[in-house]
Amino acid sequence: MTEPTILAIESSCDETSAAVIRGGKVLSNIVNTQAVHEQYGGVVPELASRAHQQNIIPVVAQALLQANVNKSELNAVAFTRGPGLLGALLVGSSFAKSFALGLNIPLIDVNHMQAHILAHFIDDPKPQFPFLCLTVSGGHTQIVLVKDHLDMEVIGQTTDDAVGEAFDKTAKMLGLPYPGGPMLDKMAAQGNPKAFEFPVGNMPAYNYSFSGIKTSVLYFLRDKTKNDAAFVQENIADICASVQKTLIKTLLKKVVLASKELGVKEIAIAGGVSANSGLRRTLQEYAAKYNWNVYIPAFQYCTDNAGMIAIAAHYQYLKGDFASQYVSPEPRLKI
Repeated sequence: MTEPTILAIESSCDETSAAVIRGGKVLSNIVNTQAVHEQYGGVVPELASRAHQQNIIPVVAQALLQANVNKSELNAVAFTRGPGLLGALLVGSSFAKSFALGLNIPLIDVNHMQAHILAHFIDDPKPQFPFLCLTVSGGHTQIVLVKDHLDMEVIGQTTDDAVGEAFDKTAKMLGLPYPGGPMLDKMAAQGNPKAFEFPVGNMPAYNYSFSGIKTSVLYFLRDKTKNDAAFVQENIADICASVQKTLIKTLLKKVVLASKELGVKEIAIAGGVSANSGLRRTLQEYAAKYNWNVYIPAFQYCTDNAGMIAIAAHYQYLKGDFASQYVSPEPRLKI
């Protein structure tokens, strides 16, 4: 079957999402973002799991309704196997197993990070193989060489913190509300990116490190506020713009290196941080400078969503890559 109808479920962190895809076309993509974590300044795993349990049935029902698809028309059920929070993954995998078993249809387990990359194949334009994909999120920072839909190789990654964590922790140090990364991006748009200098990390090969810039920002704020308590408040836009410029420069420095050494000019970004306006704008500037063809996903496919799980499941279905009912979630699943 070249046009399977698949229900996909995403529950790796704090978004409960369901999507329906038919023949590679996403018919619905419902995302319920959990607001319960805002008061804690970050995701609380136990609360995330409970919220998934509350949300998953209505979210799936809405996805089927919006797609105008009856459950009897489904050819498979897909779910995120990992990486992610174990409790959250268990909710999605358990529901998917039960749903597939009840309908007597195949089960497809999807790698969350592969799905972020394959989100580029939901809409046009689509990248040509091989291409480099910078996958950036709160938990991952990787450069992936994508040779085919299901053939990917991580050629570089962070040795400590992810870039999303650097954004969020900096925002927290500045007193910005949760979620910190998007708030920092918003403030940066109003500031001068050349106001302050922060170190650009330089690890071997195509790898990254972001622990150093977090420490640098911490000491910078400590020293500046020692004699001027209002420093942060008076300079917050410039601080945000300067930190964001440094993080983006660090990210793209390795992409430039990989592109030159591997001779690949098809460049994509994926993951939650790919929604960052500064990164999107700078990537377009680099495209003109280095003669790249760049691919930036639509905002709804940047953050965690089931649409990307659905497109990955579509290609796995065509390959006959199905899972058994004994499959278990893997919180640290790798590409």
